[in-house]
Amino acid sequence: MSWQDASEPECQARGGHVQLVIEPRERDLGGFSVRRVLPSSKRRTVGPFLFFDEMGPAQFPPGKGIDVRPHPHIGLSTVTYLFDGEIVHRDSLGVVQPIRPGAVNLMTAGRGVVHSERTDERMRAGGPRLHGIQSWMALPDDQQEIDPAFEHHPEASLPSAEIGGIRIRVIIGDAFGLHSRVRSYLPTLYLEVRMPAGGELELPRVPELAAYALDGSVAIGDCALAPHTMGVVDGRSPAVLRAARASHVILLGGEPVGERHIWWNFVSSSRERIEQAKRDWANGAFGRVPGETEFIPLPCG
Repeated sequence: MSWQDASEPECQARGGHVQLVIEPRERDLGGFSVRRVLPSSKRRTVGPFLFFDEMGPAQFPPGKGIDVRPHPHIGLSTVTYLFDGEIVHRDSLGVVQPIRPGAVNLMTAGRGVVHSERTDERMRAGGPRLHGIQSWMALPDDQQEIDPAFEHHPEASLPSAEIGGIRIRVIIGDAFGLHSRVRSYLPTLYLEVRMPAGGELELPRVPELAAYALDGSVAIGDCALAPHTMGVVDGRSPAVLRAARASHVILLGGEPVGERHIWWNFVSSSRERIEQAKRDWANGAFGRVPGETEFIPLPCG
């Protein structure tokens, strides 16, 4: 079969058009690589998703791990989903929740929440591994200031099915006759897809849709996606995802959100609200994470 290189500007899919291919910006955080795909200079959002990071895969040396000090959020929901390793979430609501592969941590910041993410001490001795996705979803205009909340969904609670040899897990939303109980404030689709060589999957129809290739060799129609790239498609038109070899893919999208301003960890439709959040963090007006004394200072600028 002949697939076009994803870098070609007119990567025409059979039965659907790939509108854009986004390559991540990669940062090495000292033995820990993060690939940021959204927001991009090419595209800021896909459906309600306005932030998308692939963490790792990473193998830490013995005694090391991640230590993300307490920091604030407003106006969004964070979604953490792991393929390998463990992260301990702590927040200003008093929640302490380890997350492991296949489970979901959903934190809704609303009017404001503070949290930290760390590798547990018991995991550090052997040199922990980590691989996963962290994403942010915008809240609707009328729910940006709701009370903060947290929910954890273990792996067994997420619906999954095998369709034509393709394993599909619905993290958020409804697809292929499966419904996830993970809360969403806007119509949202978030799927994990594992495809065998030769597998073909007709993509769900949603207003906005993207596919992120974690590994393997996949194409949407005739447009190939290299590992760690995101292809944005016309979610209302028919399109087929195909795998030349065993592949691992994330599908995400849903109802588009209106204009949002992003500064550091703050998201809002109002610039004034972000300025207030800056002042609140600088003045210590956010809550504290019980048991934590460190924090990330407000960035300059």
